[in-house]
Amino acid sequence: MMHFSTLFTIAALAFSSVYGAALTQVSNYGGKATSKAQMWVYVPDNVKPNPSLVVAIHSCESSAQKYFQNSKIPWKQGSDGKGYISIWPSAPQSCWDVSSKSTLVRNGGGDSNAIANMIIYAMDKYKVNATQVFVTGGSSGAMMGNVMAAAYPDLMSAVSVYSGVAAGCYAGSGVAQWNNACANGQSTKTAQAWGDVARAMYPGYNGTRPRMQIWHGSVDGTIAPQNYQEELKQWTNIFGVSMTATDSKDNTPEKNYKTSNYGPNVQGIYATGVGHSCPAHLAESEAWFGLK
Repeated sequence: MMHFSTLFTIAALAFSSVYGAALTQVSNYGGKATSKAQMWVYVPDNVKPNPSLVVAIHSCESSAQKYFQNSKIPWKQGSDGKGYISIWPSAPQSCWDVSSKSTLVRNGGGDSNAIANMIIYAMDKYKVNATQVFVTGGSSGAMMGNVMAAAYPDLMSAVSVYSGVAAGCYAGSGVAQWNNACANGQSTKTAQAWGDVARAMYPGYNGTRPRMQIWHGSVDGTIAPQNYQEELKQWTNIFGVSMTATDSKDNTPEKNYKTSNYGPNVQGIYATGVGHSCPAHLAESEAWFGLK
């Protein structure tokens, strides 16, 4: 007869083989950023060789650990399902700094610089496929996703952001400063002007830009729906395409959602009746990234 202790050991080994991977902090990820943002990483048990990398950026009043454990945030399941690594940055203040000059310019030392350093660290440490780096986030994390796409376009191939604002919309004099005008949808510019704001974050850059997927709810009471239009203005200008959609599909990817494409590099998904923050859609974001 098998002893209870033996059964327990077998069960424990089986549990660890299935659930061995865990969110782990990287205490020193290098670089010269002055931001105190923390780096947390999840390497699934079935990680692929030369893996893809997804950077999942949390919202206000959250953290890497809370975001990772949130059942509505699917990127852990995505990592487990497709074998890619995920980075979970943790902000040094309640919201990400998307307002200060230090974060709104390349290598300025702010939070965006810290996240860029995390990406560079992970690419070397885990032998990440440099053409398969992606960024996603909700609310404050979506705002940072837009900033990352503007200031560090060479580090990522595609971005999927939920309920954010155009890069630079929150610009102000302080760190992680709230901007009522932007949040309320009152900071409007022409497409050219928004494109210039993004280009100024990495002056002189003429390389490839990440493909942008933008999600927003029509009844968002925190980040006004007008910000969806301002984001589309910015990124259609960056890619030199019209604000007139090349194709649109109603009730896609689900009822009351409308998916519109502006050429191959910009996609907008507008969710009628959805508030803040628009729920993450793992399958659609992974498809936009090209993850298989």
